[in-house]
Amino acid sequence: MRAVWAVAGAAVALAAGCGSSDDSSSDAPPDMAEAATTTPAAPAAAKKRTGRLVKVVDSQFGRVLADAKGEAFYLFDKERRGMSECYGACAEAWPPVLTKDRPRAGRGVTRSKLGTTRRRNGARQVTYAGHPLYYYVQDSPGTILCQNVDEFGGLWLVVKPSGKPVR
Repeated sequence: MRAVWAVAGAAVALAAGCGSSDDSSSDAPPDMAEAATTTPAAPAAAKKRTGRLVKVVDSQFGRVLADAKGEAFYLFDKERRGMSECYGACAEAWPPVLTKDRPRAGRGVTRSKLGTTRRRNGARQVTYAGHPLYYYVQDSPGTILCQNVDEFGGLWLVVKPSGKPVR
């Protein structure tokens, strides 16, 4: 029975992106990695860095931006003003890259190109060279499944260290 539920869950996840284009205006739930728990204040020197790390990794599309674990980031070419236009079903398939604090530049990243934009729910989304960044829900570290996919009214493209999309 457990195998049946696992297969059903995978089928639902597959239907959520790389082919779906339902457009909705509500915010997706915050990234679970970003869910905060209340902890006692730590001295400034011992405080853990909480800003999202952005680094460059090698992939089948060349060198691209990724998180600390190596999961690639995408941009949505429909977005022209540096603000997210991906909400609801879009944000379920393409979760925004969220951060609590200023994003951190890792290996190969130009610090001055990192920034944030506010989402409708007030969450801070990481930007690079002015582009809001996203994950694809079925990607994993080292696996890029939806490069150059037309969905939700635009193309989803992984991002080069220059900030330009891989075409």
